[in-house]
Amino acid sequence: MSFYVSPRFLDKVAVHITKNFLDLPGVKVPLILGIHGRKGEGKSFQCELVFERMGIEPVHMSAGELESPDAGDPARLIRLRYREAGEYIRTRGRMCVLMINDLDAGAGRFDGGTQYTVNTQLVNATLMNIADNPTNVQLPGSYDEKPLPRVPILVTGNDFSTLYAPLIRDGRMEKFYWDPDYEDRVGIVSGIFSDDGLSRQDFERLVDTFPAQSIDFFGALRSRFYDEQVRRFIQEVGVEQVSFRLLNSKEGAPTFQKPRFTLERLLEFGYLMVQEQERVRTSRLAEEYNRVLMDSHSPSAPSAPAAAPSVPVSRPPSSGGSSASSSPLTSEVAEQVRQLVRNGHRVGIEVVDERRFRTNSWNCCATLDTARPEEAIAALESCIADHPSEYVRLVGIDPKGKKRVLETIVQRPKR
Repeated sequence: MSFYVSPRFLDKVAVHITKNFLDLPGVKVPLILGIHGRKGEGKSFQCELVFERMGIEPVHMSAGELESPDAGDPARLIRLRYREAGEYIRTRGRMCVLMINDLDAGAGRFDGGTQYTVNTQLVNATLMNIADNPTNVQLPGSYDEKPLPRVPILVTGNDFSTLYAPLIRDGRMEKFYWDPDYEDRVGIVSGIFSDDGLSRQDFERLVDTFPAQSIDFFGALRSRFYDEQVRRFIQEVGVEQVSFRLLNSKEGAPTFQKPRFTLERLLEFGYLMVQEQERVRTSRLAEEYNRVLMDSHSPSAPSAPAAAPSVPVSRPPSSGGSSASSSPLTSEVAEQVRQLVRNGHRVGIEVVDERRFRTNSWNCCATLDTARPEEAIAALESCIADHPSEYVRLVGIDPKGKKRVLETIVQRPKR
């Protein structure tokens, strides 16, 4: 496959890496490039394509390595990997970078339920120290007078507002929000299906049909075409013999013919995948179970009969005929929600506490892509009820243009 590299992405990453290997007089170059954006948009994979094109050997770290039962281990590992990349540059004469994937998942703090450990604090402090002194990175208990080569650090994540604020300031980290535009999306999809005999019009039709889907949706869509052949293989050898045939047989690995890709079949599989996404989004079983659990343990909750927890909890629909006293929304806000849904826009709900409101660091409470205004109104009322002492904001999102068309605060905490 000839994968597509976005020109914007290539330019940003290549400029950042090159600047860190240049000696620019009187210029302070941030050591860290933070690439953030929606989930599944191919941030890490685009980085790998840029590394391959520039001949760069990356040293990888993941968010799972940023926590440990032993205090100080993740911070030491970061210093060890950084020095490893520096030695690679010095001994082989090739550019190298330290790549940390999903930094916010390992070092971010999403809500009050996220435990802020000593390791989290040390990881933030270590990255700040390396960004300030990139040629003097020592391991605990030892000191090496020989300066290290400067090693650019690339980090990816979804929400960098969850990170320690001094770490992401401009002098230490340069930020790049990756939101592929229409041409990027068509180019990436054409790279995924480059050897499958589809036309440019097919790729555009595919992107237009699923405008709200992330890039990895289309990669998963391509793999669906092999399901029929794999299912036929299982039926031929028998479910009981699959393990033996794949791992212990002398016949070698089974071979599969390349399926015939057509736009109609792609759309068919795509709609099936969207239906599965919708089932996950609308079921909300964890929310239902947790609410029943909290109600049963609440000291103020009246005692309920034994069969009560098995009854699904339902909220009364918020419609024009409900009384104003039973709804926390004004008629104007409810009408704004209805107007957004009627216009085909997605409805987003964001919350923020008093401290983060001053820095404009909002957290997502819910994002709805529904044709039922009552469902969106009920979700907004539920979010207001769950966050009585926080700011709540209503957001309207145009799925085609991928931009916000409305931002209005519908609740302010009482002072």
